[in-house]
Amino acid sequence: MKKKWIIPTGSDARAVACAVLLQVEQGGYSDILLDKALRNTEISTAERNLATQLVYGVLRRCGSLDYALSGLCSQPFNAVEMPVRWLMRLGAYQILYLDRVPAHAAVHTCVELARSMKLERATGFLNGVLRNLIRRADAIVWPARETDPQGCIAHTMSTPAWLAQRWIVAYGTDKAMQLAEINTTPAPNTARVNTLKVTREELLQTLAQEGVEATPTTFAPDGIIIAGSFTPQMKWLHEGLLQPQDEASILVGHLLQVQPGQRLLDVCAAPGGKTCHMAALGENQVDIVALDLHKHRLNQLEDGARRLGCHNITSYVHDMTGSACQHIAGEVFDTVLVDAPCSGLGVLRRNPELRWRREQKDIVRLATIQRNIIQNAAAHVAPGGRLVYALCTTTCEESVAVIEKFLWQNSDFIQEDLHAQVPASWGKLITPAGHFTSLSCSHAHMDCFFAAVLRRRG
Repeated sequence: MKKKWIIPTGSDARAVACAVLLQVEQGGYSDILLDKALRNTEISTAERNLATQLVYGVLRRCGSLDYALSGLCSQPFNAVEMPVRWLMRLGAYQILYLDRVPAHAAVHTCVELARSMKLERATGFLNGVLRNLIRRADAIVWPARETDPQGCIAHTMSTPAWLAQRWIVAYGTDKAMQLAEINTTPAPNTARVNTLKVTREELLQTLAQEGVEATPTTFAPDGIIIAGSFTPQMKWLHEGLLQPQDEASILVGHLLQVQPGQRLLDVCAAPGGKTCHMAALGENQVDIVALDLHKHRLNQLEDGARRLGCHNITSYVHDMTGSACQHIAGEVFDTVLVDAPCSGLGVLRRNPELRWRREQKDIVRLATIQRNIIQNAAAHVAPGGRLVYALCTTTCEESVAVIEKFLWQNSDFIQEDLHAQVPASWGKLITPAGHFTSLSCSHAHMDCFFAAVLRRRG
């Protein structure tokens, strides 16, 4: 019988963070859980910011924290009961990475949290380990970059060992380390300006007048980066002037080359960022069909479309890995977008728990799903139409290999060389093979994305 643990219910930052982390352990997603917790808790802005920093910081640095704590435990770290492990990580993160939090205060609050969770039996152990960490923090021997690069990436930069090895093979040691290091930091607060309602220049001017620091994105003509953080109460979000979206994701929308009058299909559409971008790029003069496996996620898409003022979007629940969608049987479209479900290894800054949930075997499983989706989606591409395949990962199996196999099996499609289709300033984002590829450590701190554009012979 699965043991139930007491979830903290306090309204201070550490109680909120601990509650979220325990629910992440049980399979939840940190961004959704944290947003819900902050909505339902009366908490000051300072405490809200600290709770956010603690949740994402602990998850990003979990590998490093476990490495540091393992050397101080009298028993194997993984043998410590689950909630105590998270309390240890919460305390260790504050001790090792938050200079503004007094170390002894971090220990005290973690011990008090343990008591509130009916874990009195573990308070002595918890107190002893964390106080020992304060004394010995400077003496921890971390793997050296020069002699043990994989160990350094795994433990110092908090990356699963299997992923560290993949990145070293794919990018070389130096770039792998840069990528791992940037994934321990927060992602920039990037947003797409909703050009259905305002231009980028107008919005930047409005933000400046109201004291909000914002700058244009490097490549995307409709993107901005906002200093600080997004909140559901931010009026520009509420009014539909902004859509939180990474710059690489915005650029995928531009690869679609949307024109007014077109019919577009988005086969893995929810939660709808790219779908709504299509509507904006087509000036609400395009017809869009949006498919997704989950009804509740399509509801999010529809809510977002209303907020942003996007029209002519019809959505249906459908699993693109299976049989043909009866709602669009026999229909073809000018452009079909396959924003495929993937390992998410390109967005670990935003979804840090993914690095601890993914395994090598997931890559093969996901690649099979992706091949099925793109094959089924291809049936709906009109002669002369375009098929855009995109995903946020760093693995070859999910990206280049999927495209190569698809082209080998479908002689009526050809790959377009993006060098000839994008602005010259995008040159560093296009590979010699003509694919779009972004890396967080190399390209304006964007998420890691891959995209390929295929055309059906006319």
